[in-house]
Amino acid sequence: MEMQSLASVLEASLDPAQNKKAETVLLEQQTHSDFSLRLLQIAASDQWTATARLASALYFKNYIRRNWTDENGNYKLPEHTADAIKRELIGLMVHVPANIQYQLGDAVGVIADSDFWRRWDTLVDDLVSRLTPDDARTNNGVLQVAHSIFKRWRPLYRSDELFTEINHVLSKFGDPFVQLLRSTDILIDQSSSDKAALSQYFSTMNLMMKLLYDLSVQDLPPIFEDNMQSVTSLLHKYLIYDNPLLHSDSDSEAGPQEFVKSGIFEVLVLYAEKYEDAFGPFVEQFIGSSWNLLTTIGLDTKNDILVSRALQFLTSITRMSQHAHAFNNDDTMSQVIERVVLPNLSLRDSDMEIFEDEPIEFIRRDLEGSDSDTRRRAATDFLQQLLAQFHRLVTDIVLRYINHYLSDYTKNPSARWKSKDTAVYLYSSIAAKGAVTASQGVKSINELVNVLEFFQTHIARDLMSDANVEPILRVDAIKFLYLFRSQITREQWRDAFPMLVAQLGSSDYVVYTYAAIAVERVLALTDDSKQAVISQADVEPLSAQLLQHVFQLIKSNPEPAKLQENEFLMRCVMRVLVVIRDGVVAMTDNVLAHFIKITQIISQNPANPRFYYYHFEALGAFIRFAAPSQPEKLENALYPIFGHILQNDVQEFVPYVFQLFAALLEANPSGTLTAYYVSLVQPILSPELWASKGNVPALVRLLSSLIARGASQMAESGQLQSILAIFQSLIGTRANEIHGFELLESIVAHFTSSAIDPYFVTILQLLFTRLQNSKTDAFTSRFVRLYHSVSARVDSGLGADWFISHANRVQDGIYVQLYLSIILPDTQKLVRPLERKVAVISLCKTVTDSNAFAERYRKGWAFTCEALLKLLETPPILVTTDDTVVDHDVDDMSFGVGFTQLQTIKRPARDYWPDVTDVKIWVGRQLQEANARQGGKIKEFANQRLSESPQALEVLSMYMSR
Repeated sequence: MEMQSLASVLEASLDPAQNKKAETVLLEQQTHSDFSLRLLQIAASDQWTATARLASALYFKNYIRRNWTDENGNYKLPEHTADAIKRELIGLMVHVPANIQYQLGDAVGVIADSDFWRRWDTLVDDLVSRLTPDDARTNNGVLQVAHSIFKRWRPLYRSDELFTEINHVLSKFGDPFVQLLRSTDILIDQSSSDKAALSQYFSTMNLMMKLLYDLSVQDLPPIFEDNMQSVTSLLHKYLIYDNPLLHSDSDSEAGPQEFVKSGIFEVLVLYAEKYEDAFGPFVEQFIGSSWNLLTTIGLDTKNDILVSRALQFLTSITRMSQHAHAFNNDDTMSQVIERVVLPNLSLRDSDMEIFEDEPIEFIRRDLEGSDSDTRRRAATDFLQQLLAQFHRLVTDIVLRYINHYLSDYTKNPSARWKSKDTAVYLYSSIAAKGAVTASQGVKSINELVNVLEFFQTHIARDLMSDANVEPILRVDAIKFLYLFRSQITREQWRDAFPMLVAQLGSSDYVVYTYAAIAVERVLALTDDSKQAVISQADVEPLSAQLLQHVFQLIKSNPEPAKLQENEFLMRCVMRVLVVIRDGVVAMTDNVLAHFIKITQIISQNPANPRFYYYHFEALGAFIRFAAPSQPEKLENALYPIFGHILQNDVQEFVPYVFQLFAALLEANPSGTLTAYYVSLVQPILSPELWASKGNVPALVRLLSSLIARGASQMAESGQLQSILAIFQSLIGTRANEIHGFELLESIVAHFTSSAIDPYFVTILQLLFTRLQNSKTDAFTSRFVRLYHSVSARVDSGLGADWFISHANRVQDGIYVQLYLSIILPDTQKLVRPLERKVAVISLCKTVTDSNAFAERYRKGWAFTCEALLKLLETPPILVTTDDTVVDHDVDDMSFGVGFTQLQTIKRPARDYWPDVTDVKIWVGRQLQEANARQGGKIKEFANQRLSESPQALEVLSMYMSR
């Protein structure tokens, strides 16, 4: 393909209307060896449009993520191509526009994860060689590359390998960095009247603050410690620096000074928290400057991040007793609260503009636990740290301000509602002690306040009143219940919950969304004994109307992007369905129609991963509880939309659909495969489907479910060989080996021994090769689990002897080595109850039914007895089937095109021996019956072969005499 055509296709890939076709063309182009270098050429050259260049950089970044190395760290690209990319990328990044630089920087980070520093040991020298005395644009490109690489250190745990890498960097980059810091300072002074130059040099300073953090995040570099006085002097200089030429003309967009000062505060927080000994002597100047900044800076949103970082610094300082003591008197503390805390806690006009114009953004910023750098959050953290240090003093002062604001509100409620908002927010800040948890809200309360009394006196009326209450005060009331939900008793919730549900009827977006958030969290709330505070019986009478209303809110704007904007509403639907369980059966038609319509709309343009995750969780809950009583209705209704998603390759939804197909199949009590599922088998065996990593776990789940019901049909159709080819592909990679074992265990459990027999030697060859060449703990554990799954199935024509005969056909005598070095020792490491139960059954049947162990492996028989008895010393405690839906915090999960487990339909571990409830009684019975069946041979073997283990013989005799 010509470069012009490739650039056009890349540009089209950013157009939703042309994206699918463009992606198909680009996938074909990836087969060319020079594809990645051609992408770089387009990104680098200004002969192409800005859109084409950006699209090329984006595609290059994602291409590198997918294709740089395999799971073993080996290049997937030809080595000469990988070397060329590393050689060209740095020089290119230095000169491209910032938006392209940012995308290529991510690619550099991916490459660095794999190659830096041992396979890319020239990188730092290359970077240093490109630094110049006064060319800010070139320096900024170099520093951006350095930051892309060094920021990887921020979340990492300390290790020798990590510190070797950091020391390698510091040995080459440390001195040039400090020199550039000093020279940039001089150039800024010299350019104080040149706005263009000044802006460029401030961009350099901003990047250097990020790098100062990167280089210091794991440990304080000696070069910074040795120059601490000059470094802190420079930091202080730019913390108080002000040049009108750098002032931002916008009220909302931060300027160069704000960015540099924010970066300085980030470094100061790190140094205050980690390097107090070295940094401590220089702290005082920053405390005073922070106070001056916070008491003089305006309320414009452009200052929000800077103010938040300054408050974070003061919060860190307050943790140090030698600095915190300065606040320990009424006058000083009152000044701090009045001049620093209150201005940043109070709602501003700009906040209300977001409330009205971008309500979903307001909610995401305001929610506890969000990542936003808001003034309110930072001021609250500062106040709570002061409270932790000076509990009664802060409580008493803040309560005075709360009473003042409440009094001000009562004078003119319609005009002074912001005073009440501040009062409620202040009260929540001092009432809560410790972290606010996602599952329980506030668990610990300030003993100097009475939360329930405050709610009843000042807040409840805003929920109960039919009058024209300001929407933000309704939100405050809902949020108060949401935060302090654990402090409210079950009986009190019975009165409060309907009030909360009623707020879903509000016409205000933020009010009804916060109501949905609170309803969902309260329905998930459990007491100390793990019992639901709001029971199924409490919710069921309200559920039909509640679900109908929330679905209508979701569908109020049918435009795809708008419909899926509000994930909180869909999370509420999910929770209601989880709580009412089979109570949904009575409203199946209505709920089903809503789900189908929403799925049809969002499949046109998946735009919000959190929304569609909760959508499919909710649909999973619906299938789980409604399908068993009416499987055909749900199958017939859902097959078309699921089929549409697969046919149109809606990649974001495909892994969810495979899980839901499996759940539909498993919910059908018939135990057979319908014609539709029979027709699905061959398509899902297609290698193309398995090429996407995100599909693999879901496909294994679905294929395992199909095997459980249709193994005989698959064997007759000759499909077992295709299934085993998939197993071979999965078992060959560490990323998928667990899924390969899961599939193989399904095959062993459901196909007949005669169907498996022709292939089992080849299967063992694959497994033994991995065990010999590249085994992992996970692989070994799953191999041992597979062995016991085979060994325990004597009644199905498998068993230990069957395994032994196939293993020794791979290599004569290999079984004994495996059994003694891997199977027996690693059996004791099995921890899950069902795994240990299968191991007990396997070992017991080896002792009672194996001819090989009876005749050839006499010592092995004794070893097996001892292993069995050891397992029985700590027998598996079988967990009763628990169909509780485990709650997962969506923010802890990764999204995008990939696999996300649906918790509502997560398949429980399957017990193939449900009749074995007490393994000790079962083992005793098996031993007795086998001994009787074999004319006393088991007892005879025990006396002969356990003679050197009298304790084991005694325990075994005890089991046999029960």
